[in-house]
Formats: sequence, C-alpha cells, structure tokens
Amino acid sequence: MFKTYSIGSLPRPQWIKDLIENRKSRHITSDECDALLDTAIPSAIKLQEYAGLDFVSDGEWRRESYVKVFSDAVSGFKSDLHIEESSVPVSKLAYPAVVDRIKFQTPIATKEALFLKQFATRNTTVAIPSAYTIGRRMWSAEHSQNAYPTREEFIHDCVPILRDEIGRLEKAGIDSIQLDDPWLALLVDGSYRKKENIVNIDHEIELSINSINSIVEGSSIPISVHLCHAHFNRKHGSKGSYEPIIQALKSINVSRFALELATPDAGSIKVLKEFPSDKVLGLGIVDHTDRHIETPKEIVDRALAAMEYVSADRISLNTDCGFSPSSQNPMDLDEAYLKLKAMCMGAETLRNKYA
Repeated sequence: MFKTYSIGSLPRPQWIKDLIENRKSRHITSDECDALLDTAIPSAIKLQEYAGLDFVSDGEWRRESYVKVFSDAVSGFKSDLHIEESSVPVSKLAYPAVVDRIKFQTPIATKEALFLKQFATRNTTVAIPSAYTIGRRMWSAEHSQNAYPTREEFIHDCVPILRDEIGRLEKAGIDSIQLDDPWLALLVDGSYRKKENIVNIDHEIELSINSINSIVEGSSIPISVHLCHAHFNRKHGSKGSYEPIIQALKSINVSRFALELATPDAGSIKVLKEFPSDKVLGLGIVDHTDRHIETPKEIVDRALAAMEYVSADRISLNTDCGFSPSSQNPMDLDEAYLKLKAMCMGAETLRNKYA
C-alpha cells in the first residue's frame, strides 16, 4: 500500500552531462566513460534510498535518452537523422532513424541492472522503451521506408528484442520493470494527432496494446507501463486528459500503470473513474516540471483525491515522469531529491492512516 517508485531518470550533474556528450563525440571511449560513471551512479542510487523510495533505479545516468538506449543496443539505425519537433517541440533533439533491418547486438539495460543490484538495498526497477514509442520516435517516412515500408512492420520487429530483454532483466533479479510508452499518451492531444496526420486513433491504440502484450507474454516479473505527456526544460510536449485512451488500459496485460496526473496538463483526476479495477495505479503525485517543492500534506491531499476513484490498496506513488529522460534536460538534482523526500514522507503518513 502506497509503495513509492522511481520512474527512472534523475537530473544529471553537469560533469555527467559532459561525460555523455564526450562519449557521443568520441572524445572519450565508452569504457572510459563507464569507468567514471561507475564511481558516480552509486550516489544516484543512495540519493533515492535516502529520500525513502521503496523502488529505486540507477538514475539512468548512463543513458543519453530513455529511448535511444534501444538504438544504442540494436543495429539498423543511423544517428541524428529524425527530428520529431511535434513530439517535444521545445527540445529540438535529433534522433536516430531506422535505416536497415534491425538486429540485436547487446543487452539494452541488463548491464545497468546488474550494476544497480550491486549497490541497491531497496527494491529495484529498470525502464525500457515500448515498441510503440520506439516506432513513433525512430521510424521516418523519409529515411526508413527502404528498410521498413511501414511503421507497423518496424514495431513488429522491435517486439522480440524487448521480450528477450525482459527475460534477461528477470534473470538479473530486478524486482520491477517499467515499459515507457509516452507516445500512447501523446495520442490524447488533438494538435499532436493533426501534426502527425493520425486519422485513426483506434488503430494506433491497438498497435500499442498488441505490442505491449506480445512483449510481456510469458514474463512473471511485475511490469508497469508508464504514460506521460513528454517534457523538456519544464515544458510538456502535449496536453490532454487520458480519456481517449483510458479504456485501452483494461486490455494491456501488465499489473501497474504509472500515470502522470499531478500536472494540470494531464487533465482532471476524474478520469480515474474508468481506471481498470484489476490494476495497480502508479499515481503521478509530484509535478517534476514545477519548481515548487510539494509538501507531505500536498502529497497526502493528492492521494486522497485519487482514492475517491481507486482504493488505497491499489495505489502506489511516483513522480509524474522521470526528471531527465534525456541527459541534457536542464533539471535540478537537489530539487528532485527534495520532491522525492516529500513524496516518501507523504506515503508514510498515508500508510500509518490506512494500513
């Protein structure tokens, strides 16, 4: 009851940002970068534990991006070709595009997971991108059609690679896995659908549902799906209530959904009237885009509002999103710590009252 989760990424100190950029530009080797990150990441883990989180990540400090982690591990991509300005218009980040048939090269997150397990004293969680989000983010009509004539074909080929990665993470002893699927949530925004020329939202929802269900098939580890409105530099890439996609959650075969709900950009919490009765809610209860540090009382009050629709025994708590899904996202680490600490203090109050 009221377990607290890391959504994944923490803000990086500037020297970590420099490391990632220098690795990308090949001013240092990957091995040199990893050796330095090995000295830094334990502090990211301990920050979360000291704040009080029940499920901790490695802060995703090794990653340039929550979704590029896939193209870093899989062949078939060309770097910095595909720019999706409609998705997170304030970031203008160049992304890889798939240009050849993809092939597994190296585990996506298992090395990170094994390192996390060495240093964590709490439950562990690792995030990997969903096939649908990879497909929306890295298939380009301009660059990808020779390899994959349709986005659907590309998404289909991502599925077995992600399914195998879940198997490796399970064997590594990770306690919870998160599939990041913000592009499903972006569908709620009419302006996004217009820019992307999406005329059949039901088809897109079905793509996400079917790919997730194929990825998690046969797994026994608890799996969450994270939905958010994407963000960079405290601005969301989309807005809107989850109402257009909330019914779809009933058809996705995972145990938990982590929903961004603290921000006004996500619409009214009344949408939880339709939240599936057999799922755990990961309640987004901290607005990572707001510089205001929530008080424990604010955390409790937001949880009480959600409990009008979802029972206390099915509520866990998390921030709306990871603080820095891309390494260069300019967020503040001390602020993140204080927000996590307040969330965990609020969770303790809730447990004492309702356990």
